[in-house]
Amino acid sequence: MRVVVVGGGVIGASSAWQLAVRGHDVTLLEQFGAGHDRGASHGSSRIYRHAYADDYYVALAARALTLWRDLEESTETELLELTGAVDHGDPSVVRPRIDALGRAGVEFEVLEPSAAQSRWGGIRFDTAVLYHPGAGRLHADRSVAASTQAALDRGAIVEYETPVREIRGSEVITDSRAYAADVVVVAAGAWTTKVAPLLRLPPLVTTQEQPAHFVPVQRGLEWPSFIHHPGAEFRGEGIYGLSSVDGVKIGEHATGPVVDPDTRNFVADPAGVDRLIEYARTWLPGVHADTADPLTCLYTSTPDSNFAIARSGNTVVAAGFSGHGFKFAPAIGELVADLVDG
Repeated sequence: MRVVVVGGGVIGASSAWQLAVRGHDVTLLEQFGAGHDRGASHGSSRIYRHAYADDYYVALAARALTLWRDLEESTETELLELTGAVDHGDPSVVRPRIDALGRAGVEFEVLEPSAAQSRWGGIRFDTAVLYHPGAGRLHADRSVAASTQAALDRGAIVEYETPVREIRGSEVITDSRAYAADVVVVAAGAWTTKVAPLLRLPPLVTTQEQPAHFVPVQRGLEWPSFIHHPGAEFRGEGIYGLSSVDGVKIGEHATGPVVDPDTRNFVADPAGVDRLIEYARTWLPGVHADTADPLTCLYTSTPDSNFAIARSGNTVVAAGFSGHGFKFAPAIGELVADLVDG
């Protein structure tokens, strides 16, 4: 079957890989160059974790882990480092995650704040802490490159600097030619509604988020990935964080300004950066709070933050990953391939 995948970020690349594994004739079209920083898939780090309150997401994360390891083996690339992950903050938010991990049989433990502080001295904790060791961090740029390479190794064609102007039935129109397809996969992130405006989707909102890297106070300090849920001692926005080769990265979840992906300014909002600095000063004794190095990326979110993955006619769409889809990418590629296969 001829399949054209629109979008070469982690979801499009993963979809192309899984489709090529199944023997489809796959062409992947990406409007920018390889490794670009215009969308939601670039950088050195993304959190991988299982700690969701929803059983489906817990299971999807487990499937993704198997596929990430398969991808590492087939491309001889290190992508996922298991550092463990912690959730703390509002007990009414943390408790359902504990219950879901228990139902799934995922290894975890619950620590008192003082015990967690002794173990991870770079973080201050306010409530009981959920820790699960089978979590960690993905290298984002390498993950996209490896997924793309795996698709190429299975016979897919990848064309960069090829923006899609229109999807007309079974044809994908670019500036230079029309690509005929039996099925079109739209995995265009913030550009989804631009390249496929007639798709029936939940409302998608694109925001420019502004996480920042901080310099750690001590080399070799152990850093799990972490989520701080507001509602106990912490009254700000929800915070995620993890260590990376660029420093300790923290960010608020989905608080950035609404933007058009084609005209955004790539400048972090000073007020947002100030909030991260204040958070680091209060809750992260393991970093120098005055060393914030901000960056920007895109979230494309649905109203309830659940993913939009569906088929309509000969078009499959995978969109609205709401700032938490990266970890699931190879498993989402499988879902896309299932929809292509009917």
